[in-house]
Amino acid sequence: MDSYEGTATLEWWANRSTCLGSLRVRVAARAAGDSWTCEAILEPPLAAEDRESFHVLMQLDPHFTLRFDDASALLVKVVEAGVEGRFILTAAEADAAEPTGTRHVPHQ
Repeated sequence: MDSYEGTATLEWWANRSTCLGSLRVRVAARAAGDSWTCEAILEPPLAAEDRESFHVLMQLDPHFTLRFDDASALLVKVVEAGVEGRFILTAAEADAAEPTGTRHVPHQ
């Protein structure tokens, strides 16, 4: 697959059983050599209160689970793209110092 465009959900999990945020996004992912690039747009745009909550979660930890409609998922780092509601997603790197069971893709 060289590219994918479709919908998905960004989820922010506090641990394997507690999801504190879930946002629908339209994603456009493209292969780039040995890696990939991905942009996401919130659908629909967030209300002011929800935007505030989302920014708090991003400040706590910018790693979200990106869950596709087929239930497949991966851990991504979310960075704002400079335009409200647009984000750049990159594959999250494993942190050996992270305690087991935290901030991983939850059971499906």
